[in-house]
Amino acid sequence: MEKTLEEKKELAAKVIAALKKEYPDAGCTLDYNEAWKLLVSVRLAAQCTDARVNVVVQDLYKKFPDVKALAEADVDEIEEIVRPCGLGRSKARDISACMKILYEQYHGNVPDDFDALLKLPGVGRKSANLIMGDVFGKPAIVTDTHCIRLTNRIGLVDGIKEPKKVEMALWKIIPPEEGNDFCHRLVEHGRAVCTARTKPYCDKCCLAEFCEKNGVE
Repeated sequence: MEKTLEEKKELAAKVIAALKKEYPDAGCTLDYNEAWKLLVSVRLAAQCTDARVNVVVQDLYKKFPDVKALAEADVDEIEEIVRPCGLGRSKARDISACMKILYEQYHGNVPDDFDALLKLPGVGRKSANLIMGDVFGKPAIVTDTHCIRLTNRIGLVDGIKEPKKVEMALWKIIPPEEGNDFCHRLVEHGRAVCTARTKPYCDKCCLAEFCEKNGVE
């Protein structure tokens, strides 16, 4: 039987508390020290591991150290460097176009407005939420594959797979100030315990006592 909204809020509070205890220092696993670099990295991370992205961007930033340099770079030069992340041509094209807009319209800065972020090439809701939460400290819910898988398994959402619909459902039950860290903790838990395999490591799961599906799809 599907839970009521209040029941889901109660469950969410338990999940948040358990994940906080298990992963107190969870955060973004993409390396960056400037907002525009996170924007680049999150585009490269599509269908690629964060670990590989963190290696590849080192060479990218050595050659193109700021927004202006990337905006003026030839797409072929960008592609040559980012190819190991997969989908090199499309990612290079998006990065180039995005940096041009940042340089020409925002004086090299990343806008702190969600709708403005969505207008940047290669930026979807997941990326925009990540920027809003990690860079600007604003409420955010990043519905990546881990978030979608775990929230369905636990019972926070009911059979919803489309990222935007999952995001909208979670906004109703996750306190705004908890959303960003909650999603980072889901990523850590999804990688370490509640993996994509049919039967994850339920025996060592900090959420096992209130996981609706006990790790079975």
